[in-house]
Amino acid sequence: MKKDGLINYSDEGNSYDEFFSDSLKIRKHAQKTLNFLSSLKLEELKDINSATISAIQSMGITFRVYQDDSNSSDNRTWPLDFIPRLIKKEEWKMVEKGLIQRVKALNMFIEDCYNKKNFLEEFKIDDSLVLKTSAYKKYCLNKKLKHGIWSHICGSDLIKGEDGDFYVLEDNLRVPSGVSYMLENRMVMKRVLPDLFNKYGVNPVDDYPSKLYETLASVSNAKTKSPEIVLLTPGIYNSAYFEHSYLAQQMGIDLVEGSDLEVGKDNYVYKKTIEGLQRVHVIYRRIDDDFLDPEVGNPESTIGVKGLIKSWSQKKVSIINAPGCGIADDKAVYSYVPDMINFYLKEKPILKNIDTYFMNNKEHREFVEKNIHNMVIKPVAESGGYGIVIGKDLKSNEVAPIFRKIKNNPRNFVAQPYISLSTSPTFSNDRIEPRHLDLRPFILSGLKHYVTVGGLTRVALKKGSSIVNSSQGGGSKDTWVID
Repeated sequence: MKKDGLINYSDEGNSYDEFFSDSLKIRKHAQKTLNFLSSLKLEELKDINSATISAIQSMGITFRVYQDDSNSSDNRTWPLDFIPRLIKKEEWKMVEKGLIQRVKALNMFIEDCYNKKNFLEEFKIDDSLVLKTSAYKKYCLNKKLKHGIWSHICGSDLIKGEDGDFYVLEDNLRVPSGVSYMLENRMVMKRVLPDLFNKYGVNPVDDYPSKLYETLASVSNAKTKSPEIVLLTPGIYNSAYFEHSYLAQQMGIDLVEGSDLEVGKDNYVYKKTIEGLQRVHVIYRRIDDDFLDPEVGNPESTIGVKGLIKSWSQKKVSIINAPGCGIADDKAVYSYVPDMINFYLKEKPILKNIDTYFMNNKEHREFVEKNIHNMVIKPVAESGGYGIVIGKDLKSNEVAPIFRKIKNNPRNFVAQPYISLSTSPTFSNDRIEPRHLDLRPFILSGLKHYVTVGGLTRVALKKGSSIVNSSQGGGSKDTWVID
């Protein structure tokens, strides 16, 4: 389908396109959007794009990128493509059930690892995978948390494979970010494309801050019905600081740094105010485990709170997400999630996993090396798209050095078959062309479970690229779950 050369669309390899079938026949749910786009001239498309950028700038939506070769960083305008990603409601209901199922099992796994260790024994899991990792915190041993929840906020990364089904790439259980951009994307789209938005029954996303607040309040150990909740940030130079301040403002809670809090002689946590010290019941932390408390983590940390872990251990404050929950979002542990679902819930997984190969397993490693051009290699502890090796992009002389690096620390790497991410129309270089994308929905767990209606869609803005991370040049789309 082309109009004056503006819609430049052809099959993108083996990828599943979310607007067009293999024969470039328009999918029914995408017809309204494509009719709208086809009616526009290039100058009109440019005007919409400019209006999108202006709205983002006026709203101050930014993200921070750190330079590889220095300690410097850049504050950049958030990249948003104005063509929405469309997901049918009936499809989303299945995804929602699958995500809740998954996070239930993961939370049960975390609590089990710090208590009876039944799963580890049943599946004879090597200590190097869980018990001897840096994410495993001995101060969490024998701890049981309210509602059995350790990861109260999970951001799971999904892709649509070549078969049109959703697959889980990974589960981010520690301090997942990106939800503020999902909310802001929606606000921008309502401003720049109100007519198109109103043509669909787009399901709302703006209840997330209230649901987050309810989740935080529900895990307080205090008897009060109005617990004091704060969001703990590392400070203004953190890459996700925009999100920290945004969520605190939306929930009506204080945004604090470590220096704003102290642990009293009674081991309760207090917030420093003009009126004096005020007790804090729940801390939504956006600081990594090792920097939360210099007494048990990095002794040089200046962004944490001395004595915080002791307070948490005595249930005098709730920390969200709980310390130690990172044992379950290791990319190597990921492969066991279907087994967790069966073991703990006695259910079959609703969402699909991707086959995972362990580089500390000689047979796995040899298989991956022989089939490298069909594989993706990932460091287990990295995020943001850093360190990923896409086999099909490698030159022959680049393979051997990569595997020498892997053999030096094989536990640090896993491999998965390359799955071509689905595509969706994107405005790029004055054309509408297919670009690869993924999706990060957010799952809240407390007294109740809640899943965002859709999530943050990230899109690779470079033609043919599968790298969607904003820090690596990717962008985003508003995700419309439609009736």
